[in-house]
Amino acid sequence: MFIVNVEGAIFKEDLWLIIKRSLLEEHAAGLLTFVEGKVDEEGFSSDILETSLKREIAEEVGVSIKNPCYINSSSFIADDGSQVINIVFLCEYESGEAYPKCRDEVESVIWISYEEIRNHPQSPLWLLNNLKQAEQAKRKCIQTRVKQ
Repeated sequence: MFIVNVEGAIFKEDLWLIIKRSLLEEHAAGLLTFVEGKVDEEGFSSDILETSLKREIAEEVGVSIKNPCYINSSSFIADDGSQVINIVFLCEYESGEAYPKCRDEVESVIWISYEEIRNHPQSPLWLLNNLKQAEQAKRKCIQTRVKQ
């Protein structure tokens, strides 16, 4: 059985909200990533991925997002051997002051540019791949709004 994980590529103007994972985390400890978390069982539910995404972001870094849009999905095997399906969403920052609410999961929170993430030594390949797709999706999203 898979663990389902949702990940939010949150942007505010030209910056991305990135977390440094706690060194206590079992998977990808100390690396940079977008805010992410597991989808909980909720019985019958609509928009379970989006609801879980909003909850995880609020729980981990204290911000609210709007307009989550699907970017991609992938699967991987976590360091503990669990099989994970990961779904990434582009998200617009809505409100709140970002901070690490649980230091056991999130060591630090930063707003950082695309280039800074690309050049950061703790940016894993999967973050860079998701970042590239998120940046492309953000441009399309902004162009669509300008035309409206």
